[in-house]
Parts: sequence; C-alpha cells; structure tokens
Amino acid sequence: MLQIVQLTQCSFWVDSNLNYVHFGLKYNFMPILLPKVSKQIQSEDIREVIEKNFVTIMPLWSVAQMTWVNGVYETFHDHEKFMIVIHLLMKTFDIYSKNFVKLNYEEYFDQTKVEIEEINIMEISISLNIPKETTRRKINELEKMGTIKKTKKNFIIDRDTWPNIKPEETIKRMSRFLSFLSKMCFTEGLMSEPISSEDITKTSKEYFSHIWKLYYEMQLPFLLSYKKIYGDLESFHICGTVVSNHALNSKKKDNSKMSKEFYLEKYFLADKKDSGSINAMSISDITGIPRATVIRKLKKLVKDKNLKIDEKKHYSTTRINTKNILEAQKGVLKDLSKLTSSVYNLTLMKKN
Repeated sequence: MLQIVQLTQCSFWVDSNLNYVHFGLKYNFMPILLPKVSKQIQSEDIREVIEKNFVTIMPLWSVAQMTWVNGVYETFHDHEKFMIVIHLLMKTFDIYSKNFVKLNYEEYFDQTKVEIEEINIMEISISLNIPKETTRRKINELEKMGTIKKTKKNFIIDRDTWPNIKPEETIKRMSRFLSFLSKMCFTEGLMSEPISSEDITKTSKEYFSHIWKLYYEMQLPFLLSYKKIYGDLESFHICGTVVSNHALNSKKKDNSKMSKEFYLEKYFLADKKDSGSINAMSISDITGIPRATVIRKLKKLVKDKNLKIDEKKHYSTTRINTKNILEAQKGVLKDLSKLTSSVYNLTLMKKN
C-alpha cells in the first residue's frame, strides 16, 4: 500500500518499508527518536548513590580534587588569579549557553583568545570574596602577564599565556571517576549498564563549552567554601593535601564495612591518626607552594588547631572545623551530583 504525503509542495510516495519515493527515486529515512524524558537520571538520585557508597568514593574524589587544586596553583602560582580568570570565562560560557552555542573541545581551543565581558572589579570582588584593592592588583598583574588584554572595543583572555591550557588530564580524571561512579549507579538500578570512561570523555569533548561551564560551577563554590573555613586558599590547599593523603592511605585498608560516620571519624576528623601523616617538604612538593610559605602557613594552622604536629614534624588533621567541613561538603556533593547527572544524561541520549 502506497500513500501520498504533501511536503512543501512536493509529492512523496511512502511505501510499506518507510521508503520515500520521489519522481521514481527511493530514499530511506530513519525516523528520529526523541529522547525519553522519563529515563533521565536525576541529580538527587546520584546524590543518594554517593552518600550510600561514600566510603568507597571519598578517597578517590578527594585525591582527584586536590590534584585539580595543584593544577590551579600551577597555572599562575596564585589561586585567586586563577579564580578571577575562571570567573570571567564562566560569564562567556553563560552567554554561549543562553544563545544555544555549543563548542566542542577542538573548536574551543582552536581559538586561543576568548572574548569576555567588560571587567567589573566590584562584582568580581564580591563574587569571589576577594578585597576590592586585592582584586584590582591581581587584575593589573594579569594584564601585565598578557592574560587579560583590552582592545579598543572589548576585553579578551589570552590562553597562550597559560601553561598546559588544555585540560586533557582533568578530563581523563573526571571521566575515570564518573565511569567508576556509574558502576554504582548501575548496581542501584539507575541505569541499564555502566558508562565507560571513553564514552564520558567523548561526551565531555563534544559538549565541551556546556560541560566545562558545569564543571567550573562546581569548582568555584568548592574553592570559596573552603577559603571561608581556612581564611585563605593556600591554607586550604595545605590542609586539603593532608586530608587527601589520609584518604589515599585509607584506600589501602578495607573500608567496605565502615559507615560514613565511622570513616570520617577515623580518617578525616580524628585527633590521632593510625598513619598517613605528612611533612612540610612533601606538602611543598605535592602542592608546588614554596617550602617557606608552606612552613609559615603550617605554623598558623597548628596555632589555630586546624592541624596537629607530632615529634617527627609530621602533620595531621584535627576535628576543629568538623561542622563547617561537613556543611561545605554537602554543597560540593550537590554540585558534583548535578554535573554527574548532566554528563550521564548527555552520554546516554547520545548513545541511544
């Protein structure tokens, strides 16, 4: 049985095999399947999986985060300069998103100069919790470096002034972590099969401008929340390195039957540690922060009881900021769940 379809004043015959016949020529068009909205993975469900598997996930996540913070410091040897640049780039990502612009990884990095909105020092100061004069000084320093440039009509970020501007390793770490988490989501019945790190990498690169917008929307609040707790980002960087060292050490132990509360008590918030303390030289080597600065910050952190020092001059964490750390962690895990659900949904819709 053939039927005739009128489309833009051209007649097409449609046969029983869904072949479109036009002037004697057959064309086969596969019907476009709309994504199943009901099959979306919700961020709240991801959060529940993370909480349920906290003991297994936390060592991997904390180490990955501190590796990223090491890269943040390496970029300009200044955490706040990096935050200013990322804040400005995020506003450009927002414009892309509002105008339905999607840039893949290669398209984005083919252009080393990215146009940004006019710089508002007060707005940056408030958003990033940096004193106004400090913000002005750091922007001036970024201009001297050539990272921020002002032309007659606009401002640009010149990525040629950054070391290792492509986040290749960051994408690999994120993809491996999200693939690992997807296995737990599969076990919990959130998806029909785990997602490979290769598929997540492909999605992240194909939808790079969108995914990286979400990534920075997770990371900036992460930095700001811990800056508030420790007073400055170098102190957080040092404390975070001590914590991630304990987390990495805990991976060597069998934590499978531990509750989340017991795990935090044993490896993160206890006054005494079974093992895993670290010295100033190692902290400097890991973070890239000069040893003299590390020692100065460690003295203050010990004085404020954020860290403890033993007779071997090894440092470990204390429970002084337990409440604030757990509160900050809630926000970080919420943002992580949002990023994760977006990456999973894009990957699954792309595959299906």
